[in-house]
Amino acid sequence: MCGIAGQFVINRGEADAGLVEAMGERLRHRGPAGEGAYSSGPIGLSHRRLAIAEGRQPLANEDGSLWIVFDGRIYNLPELREELEAPGRSDAGAVLNAYEEWGRDCLHRFNGMWAFAIWDERRRELFCARDRLGVKPLYYTVSGESFLFASEIKALLAHPAVGRKPDDRMLATFLAWGVADHTGDTMYDGIFQLPPAHSIIVSDEGIGEPERYWSLAVNAAGGGAGDEAARGLRDLLADSVGLRFPRGVPAGACLSGGIDSSAITFLVKDLLQAEGAGGRQKTFSVCFDDQRFDESRHIDIVVAATGATNHRVTPDTDGLWEDIGRLLYAQDEPFASLSIYAQYCMMRLASSEVEVILDGQGADEQL
Repeated sequence: MCGIAGQFVINRGEADAGLVEAMGERLRHRGPAGEGAYSSGPIGLSHRRLAIAEGRQPLANEDGSLWIVFDGRIYNLPELREELEAPGRSDAGAVLNAYEEWGRDCLHRFNGMWAFAIWDERRRELFCARDRLGVKPLYYTVSGESFLFASEIKALLAHPAVGRKPDDRMLATFLAWGVADHTGDTMYDGIFQLPPAHSIIVSDEGIGEPERYWSLAVNAAGGGAGDEAARGLRDLLADSVGLRFPRGVPAGACLSGGIDSSAITFLVKDLLQAEGAGGRQKTFSVCFDDQRFDESRHIDIVVAATGATNHRVTPDTDGLWEDIGRLLYAQDEPFASLSIYAQYCMMRLASSEVEVILDGQGADEQL
């Protein structure tokens, strides 16, 4: 992951380069490999880089009339490069050139996960967008004449005038139902998330409403029946895993023993065998001393069948109290389940072994 942040000052004001730098500093953990910033007139952009595939940002087009900060991956990059006159050397470059060629309709051309902001000097407008399923986060707020955006809420709070007052309606909903990510609102009054599959335009004329560019078709006809449908789903899932599994960097997979993560682990095994890649797949699991919640038996079955190595962590109460400050800082908002802490422990373990990890989170909601 990378971190992006920025400020656009409406009505031809001047962006605060020091503020933009401070916002980027609060995202250092998202991109320890490098940082970049750009400020000119009303716009200020900041980027924290994780060196997996992306080059340095903010990135400009050839004449400097367009600038982008980008967090994500574009999986159909080869196809895009065939269509674009100036394909760009990175995912961010391809997105920028796609915007230059197709305008806002470029969003319909991408297969991937992303959150980005493009400053269009000629139009004097900022174009922000988030991927279809909301894999990549993007938050924003308005303070006076300033539109501020960032990958995490904590970066927005670098502005001294951005308040920390809770949103009473969201707080009540959370306490009653345990949900917090179902609208464009956040737990902070006046701070919003750009919803998945939405974009927003900000210009001297003001701040536009978030606009949906894609909807998931529910219960669409097709897919066949029985074995045919199963084969179709497997082929789609295998293609998805193949696009997302990186080459050339240490990678692994989360493994809970459930259907989602187990399917990914088996598909990665097939992928590595088909490509003749050496070595064993690395997997990472959470186990529990309480047998009511522990799924070690299912994990063992998958590990034995795939030949994967498995790294395990067992969260406990003492560890939770030791980590609670860092966990709350990372989350920014309240959470309804301590499964968040289990995931936190597993990802901390995985970060010592791999640079990229595949996870089955979200499959239940989509399928």
